[in-house]
Amino acid sequence: MILLSRRGQLALAAVVDIAIHARPLPVAAKALAARLELPPRRLESLLQELVHANILKGVRGPRGGYELARERRRITAASILRAVSSETGGESGEAPHCQLVKQVVAPIVEAAGQVFLDKLETITIDDICRRTEDLKLWDEKTAGADFAI
Repeated sequence: MILLSRRGQLALAAVVDIAIHARPLPVAAKALAARLELPPRRLESLLQELVHANILKGVRGPRGGYELARERRRITAASILRAVSSETGGESGEAPHCQLVKQVVAPIVEAAGQVFLDKLETITIDDICRRTEDLKLWDEKTAGADFAI
C-alpha cells in the first residue's frame, strides 16, 4: 500500500540530505541529485517549492546551493509534505461523483489521511537525521555540522 507519493519521499530525502551535508557550505543541487541517484533537473521544482515554503534557503553564487531555512528540529515531515503536495494536489483526475464515494469512501480516506499527517507532524528532520546517523548511511567526514542552536 502506498501512503506517500514518490515526490513526497524525494522531498523528505532531499531535506534530510541537505540537513546532514549543508555545513559549512550549502549543498549543490548536482551533488544532492547524485546522492539521490536522480538527474539534477528532476529536483529543481521540488527544491524551489521547499524554498517557497521556508523549509530550505537557496544560496546563489559559485559556492551556492541549498541549506535549511531554520533548525532541523523545527521542520516536521508533515510541513515538507504539505509544501510539495500543494502544487500537484496529489490527485490524478476528478473523483467519482457517486454517493458511495462522497458519503463513505472519501470521508474515511480523509480521516485516515489526517491521522497520517498528525503522526508526521510529530516527526522532525532532526529525528530522521538521527536515525540516518545511527544507520551510518553517510561517512561522518562528509556530513556537515548540525544547524541546531
